[in-house]
Amino acid sequence: MIEARHLRVLRAVARTGSFSAAARELGCTQPAISQQMKALEKSVDTPLVVRSGRGMQLSEAGRVLLKHATGILAGLSAAEEEVAAIAGLRAGRVRLVSFPTASSTLVPPAVARLRDGHPGVRVSLVEAEPPESLAMLRGGECEIALAFRYPQSDGAVALPAPAPAHGTPREARAEANLEAQQLSAGSDWSDLVVTPLLDDPLVGLLPAAHPLAGRGGAVSLAELAGEQWIAGCPQCRGHLVELCAGAGFEPRIDFATDDYPAVVGLVAAGLGVAVLPRLALRSVRPDGVSTVPVRTASGAPALRQVVALTLPDLAEVPAVALMLERLAGAAADH
Repeated sequence: MIEARHLRVLRAVARTGSFSAAARELGCTQPAISQQMKALEKSVDTPLVVRSGRGMQLSEAGRVLLKHATGILAGLSAAEEEVAAIAGLRAGRVRLVSFPTASSTLVPPAVARLRDGHPGVRVSLVEAEPPESLAMLRGGECEIALAFRYPQSDGAVALPAPAPAHGTPREARAEANLEAQQLSAGSDWSDLVVTPLLDDPLVGLLPAAHPLAGRGGAVSLAELAGEQWIAGCPQCRGHLVELCAGAGFEPRIDFATDDYPAVVGLVAAGLGVAVLPRLALRSVRPDGVSTVPVRTASGAPALRQVVALTLPDLAEVPAVALMLERLAGAAADH
């Protein structure tokens, strides 16, 4: 008989590539992992892992079992949460995975409001960007994933970014497009329940003495074609390349950092301009910079859509449904 604990071990071995690494991840000993894998292989009467020189990989039978294990473990998690919530949300667990900007702006008030009314519901948070966060959701490692997508990018959750100062801008954009195609499978949300939270406008950051800083009104990307650029997180860098291409130019990215205070500091020093999501500026003091609305080539505001994602079965769990409501409430305040 296949047991859930054996499936969790199989998933950990597949993810880490070794018994010892799986043991560290699950908080047990390497012999215990080995024994459970042997028991699972005995249950199915076929080898599930193949040892190689530097580790191990799943056999064909192991890959098939892992595919089904993902759905089984997610279903078990949903069942556990439903049972815990029978007593009227006096117990339960919600595991959140969020990208950093939402972690500092949307998650704290949402969790505080949930705990005010239901202190017995345990909420935990880890940070991950899509598509990693979506893989965690589908793998049963969380109940809710906060993610974002850019409407101008055909629904892509996260666009890869070109590395700055390596190759020409044209080569950088080609690399970004290639990686976006490779990640296209990770941008499919058709199997998930999507709760829209907010449209997060992109804000232009200009040095305080920039000629456009005091003009008033929105700035089009085309007006910044000749500027040196400071890019933010990898997903934002990839989207910046797309937006600028739509405006008819390729941005010269001299600096790239996913540390938002560093972006603000570089802009304030007059080393370039930047575009950041407005949520990012909620947790950063924009000293020495001027913030302006940004328009795309079509004249529409540049923005990203922030959403909460969960699986259909999990959406029926009371604690998860309540957490989604609290997240929507926190987003409405922004």
